[in-house]
Order: sequence, then structure tokens, then C-alpha cells
Amino acid sequence: MDYKALIFGQEGTGFPGKTYVEAVLEPAFNEAKNHLLDPMMAINKAHLIMLREQELITDDEAKRIARALNGLDLEELRRSAYTGQFEDLFFQVESRLLELAPDVAGNLHLARSRNDMGITIYRMVLREKLLVTLASALYLKEHLLLFAEEHAETIMIGYTHTQQAQPTTMAHYILAATDLLGRDIQRLRQAYRTCNRNPMGAAALTTSGFSISRNRMTELLGFDELVENSYDAVCGADYLGEVATAVQLAAINMGRVVQDMLQWCTQEFGVLKVAPPYVQISSIMPQKRNPVSFEHMRSLLSSSAGNATTVLTMMHNTPFGDIVDTEDDMQPYAWRSMSVLEQMYRLMACVVGTMEVNKDGLLERAYGSFATVTELADTLVRTDRLSFRNSHHIVSRVVKEASQAGLAANQISLELVNRAAKDLLGKELLITEEELRQALDPVHFVRIRSLPGGPNPDESRRGIAARRSSLQEEAAWLNQSRQKIADAMQLLDQITAEWSVGG
Repeated sequence: MDYKALIFGQEGTGFPGKTYVEAVLEPAFNEAKNHLLDPMMAINKAHLIMLREQELITDDEAKRIARALNGLDLEELRRSAYTGQFEDLFFQVESRLLELAPDVAGNLHLARSRNDMGITIYRMVLREKLLVTLASALYLKEHLLLFAEEHAETIMIGYTHTQQAQPTTMAHYILAATDLLGRDIQRLRQAYRTCNRNPMGAAALTTSGFSISRNRMTELLGFDELVENSYDAVCGADYLGEVATAVQLAAINMGRVVQDMLQWCTQEFGVLKVAPPYVQISSIMPQKRNPVSFEHMRSLLSSSAGNATTVLTMMHNTPFGDIVDTEDDMQPYAWRSMSVLEQMYRLMACVVGTMEVNKDGLLERAYGSFATVTELADTLVRTDRLSFRNSHHIVSRVVKEASQAGLAANQISLELVNRAAKDLLGKELLITEEELRQALDPVHFVRIRSLPGGPNPDESRRGIAARRSSLQEEAAWLNQSRQKIADAMQLLDQITAEWSVGG
């Protein structure tokens, strides 16, 4: 049997082959219908306006092309199925335009290529998705700050190496998570700045001999800057890599906090109680309140990080040129990673904003924990002018003997402390019973740690206020960025609509 003839019989002898359609072209066409059509039309309108302003086409040609552009049935295009008649959505749109304005629509492609158009479309899609993701990140930040304010005086034990370390507050922990999110927001904003640059005018690779205005295209499409070097404009994919890197790190960072909170929901920790809208019951165990919202966040954030990793992996070792690896195939993974991250930001805000904290249980645990004894060692330095190392040795002996005797931290006696001091230093200490009790008090521990960034409630409230100010700046930037794009798109529609009815 002629295996080549068999394949041709199944696949066809002309472009595109059946399996190529199923595996590549049809999925890409469907993605394009859903994500790329609107920015494609915006580029068509902007390019038309620029060509007319540069007097590369006549007024009559511009008006006829404008009527063709506004005569396209975009909803019909979105409903259309891939037939193989056209390689992709770009050629299908171009064919419709030629039907509507057969003599002049071809001039719309003057001094441009699918190369610069494609990269510009992707940048426009990415910038919109970045703004949506950033809006949800700010929504989460707002709710974290509200939660922190509510728990500025909620004492809890902080952990290092998974072991009880020192007393702190819930607000102190949440502010740390907020600052982590704040840095993710800054990285996403920087990714937006890198992304929101205009490649149009690069054409296939080397610009054009026609006197087009790349700067005018930058203005018309609402970009902040121009990608100046035309080779870089169509070949540099790092704008997408930067987005993927920022999203990947943001998903990982949020996942670490989710892991803590999921653990805190266990009966053994007894810290958090998730509100009814975000828990599920067991089909067999009546007592169960499964915090599935946190579980889904944990797994879905991993999928977000994974899709972002896929983008970076697909970029690895690709040539520095115009290639589909960095265009059609990679973009959907970036979109999915951002979509999941954006959804998890909103879900996290809702769960955190409604969950209950076991304040009394946390405080009781802190009173019985040896997490306070760092302050006892500090106190001995103050009362007896010991070196911290000697003080550390005494307190270590006290903790060891108290643990062996089954005592909690708040049951440590002055006698026990002095016995350890005599064994190690040969003398009793000057510390009083009152000073001992204060040194072992977790509330005192937190209150005196009022250095910048410490857990002192007033310091936490200062930190919350400062972060609220940054949130206001971030929200203002987001609104300005959205408005700039909206104004640019509105102007495109307004000008081409006027041209459509004129002449």
C-alpha cells in the first residue's frame, strides 16, 4: 500500500490538511474570534485614519474603506465556523472588506503586514487582560487591609521553620501578605508598561518606504510608547514573557498564603472558620465543614503558575524572529494564566472578607506558648545587664526544665529562673516577679515591638493607612489607563463613523 497516497486521501492534497485544521488552524481561528477581532478592527480603523492624514490615500478612498469597515457584521464573524477557505481570521476579514469596497479596500494593507498587526493585536489583548487582573488584585488588597484593621490587636503565634516562634498579630501577618501582593501589583504594572507599546509600522520586519506615521498610530491605538526598532517590534517576545513571569510569581506568592490559611482551618489549629458560602459538607460525615474554597484556590493557582511556565518554556530556544511559537500558540496560555489568577484574587477577597477568627483561642495559645521567651531573654539583659548570649543560655535552661516538668510558659516561676542563673552564673538575678510576668505576656511582647514594620497595633494601623494611600494611587493609575484606551477606541469609532456617512 502506498502510505503517502493513503495520507493524501485522508488529509487532502492542498492546503490546509485535515489534521492541521483540527490541531492548529481551527482552534486558533476560534481563539481569534473570541479575543482578537475587536483589536483587529481597531487597528484597521487607526491605520485608515493615519493613511488619510499622511495623504497616502484620498479622501474618497478613506470614506469608502470606512463604510466597508463599519459595514462588517462582527457578530456574524464571531458565529462563523472555520471552513478552510481562509487561512485565518485576518484573511477572512480582508476578504469581506474587499467584497464591500472592491476597488479600494486593498489599500488598507498599505505599509503594514500580518507581522506587525499580529503582535499589535496580541499586545492590545494582553493589556486589557492585565488591567482586569490588576483590578481584581486591588480588590483583594482592599479587603486584606480591611481584615488587617479588624485584627490589629488579635494576638497570635508566628511561625518559623513550621515551629512556634514569637507572638505577633493577625494584622502583622496580613500586612506581610498585603506587601507581597503589593509587589505583585507593581510587577504586573511594569509588565503592562512593557506590553503597552506600539509595534505598528514595523510591517514585515524593516518598516516601509511609504511615509506612514508610527507615532500617530501609537496615539490612535492608546499605546504609551513606540517599539522603536522594527526588528524588535515583530521579533521580541519578552513583553509576553514579562507578563508570564509576573503572573507566575503572583500565583506562587498567593498560593503560599492560601496554604497557611488552609492549615489554619484545621481543628488542630482552630484559627479560622470559613463562611458557609465557601465550604462544603461531607456526603457521609455530618460533622465536616470542608474549606474547599481554599483547596480550589491552591490547585487553581498552581494551574495559573503552570500555564505561565508553559509560555516561558515555549519561548525557550526559539529563534529571534517572527515565528508562530511566540504568537498564535503561546498567547492562549498567557490568557488562561491571567484569567485564573484574576478569579482567585476575587475569590480570596470574598473568603477572607467573610471568615471568622478564633481570637480567644489564639490568645490563650499564645499565653501558654514558649514563643514569649525571647522577651524574657531581652528583659534579663535590661534588668541584670547580662550579655544576650548569657541571658539566652539561662532562658534555654528554663525552657528545658519547664518542658520536662510539663509547665506552660505562663507557669514559669521566678524560682526556676534563679535556679538556672545560679547553675550557669553562680548568682541569682535582679528581675522581679512582676517583670517576669510581664516578660512572658504575649500582649506586652507585641506592644513593645513598635519599630517600623513591627506588630505593635498602632504601628500596624500606621502601616494600614500607608498602604491605603498606595492603593488609592494604584486605583487612580488603573482608571487612567482604562480611560486612555477607552478614549482612543471611541475616537476611532467616531472618526470612521463620520467618514462612513460623509461624501
